[in-house]
Amino acid sequence: MSDRLSAQIAFLNEADKLKSVLRASRLHDDSRFENSAEHSWHVMLHALVLAEHAPEGVQAARVLQMLLIHDLVEIDAGDTPIHGEVDVAAQEAAEQAAADRLFGLLPEDQAAAYRALWEEFEAAETRDAQFAKAIDRLTTPLANLENGGASWAAYGVTMDDMEARVGTPIGRGAPVLWAWLRPRLAAFFARAGG
Repeated sequence: MSDRLSAQIAFLNEADKLKSVLRASRLHDDSRFENSAEHSWHVMLHALVLAEHAPEGVQAARVLQMLLIHDLVEIDAGDTPIHGEVDVAAQEAAEQAAADRLFGLLPEDQAAAYRALWEEFEAAETRDAQFAKAIDRLTTPLANLENGGASWAAYGVTMDDMEARVGTPIGRGAPVLWAWLRPRLAAFFARAGG
């Protein structure tokens, strides 16, 4: 029992490092960049509050579990801005290595279960994972709508970018949310000239 508990505590101590990973997105009040732990908490709160808008059959508890662990790999691999230029293959390799290391700290049964949830989220093939991805993509546009597009301006984001990089996953996993968000984005970019 003490080996199991020691492994769990080691994992939890390592997970604390997520608080130090800065993201490219800014807070709603534009006062600073968000960290990945804050993002994980806030995206889970979005999922909890908006669960009633999930497609039929989505299991909210599984969605919350995925969202809780989905960004842990950023401890080693860093944040990947959705609108940034990224070497996708290198980033995926870094995230896989991070998943190996981080989930490998846990007892075998938990390591396998959490790694499977992380892989499911990444693949986005199940309804639960698609809704989780949709919620993950929703939070940053909501922040940008509140802070005047701070992150969008830094990356030169256009409505076409939003359609491709945000609209597709949200529309797939949470069509009701995309139907609500899209006109607000279109109005913002029309005013901004993008």
